Amino acid sequence: MIQAPILLFVYNRPIHTQQAVTALLKNELASVSHLYIYSDAAITDADRELVEETRRYVHQITGFASITIIERKENWGLARNIIDGVTTQVNHFGRVIVLEDDLIVAPYFLQFMNDALEIYKDEPRIGHIQACDFTNDPSLPDIFLIKFTGSWGWATWDRAWKYFNPNGEVLLKEMEIRKLTRTFDFNGNYPFTRMLRRQIEGKNNSWAIRWNASLFLKDILSVNVGRSLVQNNGFDGSGTNCGGGNLYQSSLWLQPLPVEHLYPIEENQQARDVFARYYHRTNCFMAKAIRRLKRTLKGDFGA
Repeated sequence: MIQAPILLFVYNRPIHTQQAVTALLKNELASVSHLYIYSDAAITDADRELVEETRRYVHQITGFASITIIERKENWGLARNIIDGVTTQVNHFGRVIVLEDDLIVAPYFLQFMNDALEIYKDEPRIGHIQACDFTNDPSLPDIFLIKFTGSWGWATWDRAWKYFNPNGEVLLKEMEIRKLTRTFDFNGNYPFTRMLRRQIEGKNNSWAIRWNASLFLKDILSVNVGRSLVQNNGFDGSGTNCGGGNLYQSSLWLQPLPVEHLYPIEENQQARDVFARYYHRTNCFMAKAIRRLKRTLKGDFGA
């Protein structure tokens, strides 16, 4: 089996990037995997030295089957960078594994992702593989199907990526016409629809909310894990979309996670209920008020 190429998107965090690569290299399949590093250019003079430091580091990386570094000459921003990188490589290879520089992966991450990409390659209702679980709910099965796309350590195929619609306005209009916004928001427990509206208004530039909506509207499912193979290390305020509070922290599963072909191909309703309860518990008014108070007392004014 040919291993899927790994796309790593980096910017101005050399320490995070080094930690991400170090963790990736602990995967046995790293040595037979092709790594593509997309390095965005600095948007401000203040970022320039850190971007250059990150680039100096990535040029020293070894341990993969090959390493290709794409250095943007101007700042593209995370969304444009990811959309272009994924489109280019998935059209060439047919499948990709996607990481950002603040993600720490477990030693069996690559094995799981490649196994899942192979096992579900011909299943049209499966369009996404997500290897991070932030609910930390022990009732979740090791793997399950859900109508939701997480963006922290994921993979897809060209047959699914063709459904990606970058036009948030079109996505939102269809969501509203079909009266799907409440379901999209996990029964109103998380404001994904609001995120999509804010993207349309230019208040965020999220590619992930558009990818989530694109597959949701096509009734395409994701393979998700109940034992997290990815940990987001960007909750220190350094990330584009990760504020303080460690709200979505996860514990790494350090053992192999076998992949099975689940039947029937339908959403696991119990898993969806777990997500709805988690989002309700962490995003209700009282939970937000308590977090804001605690952060303020600590001098943390992050999101």
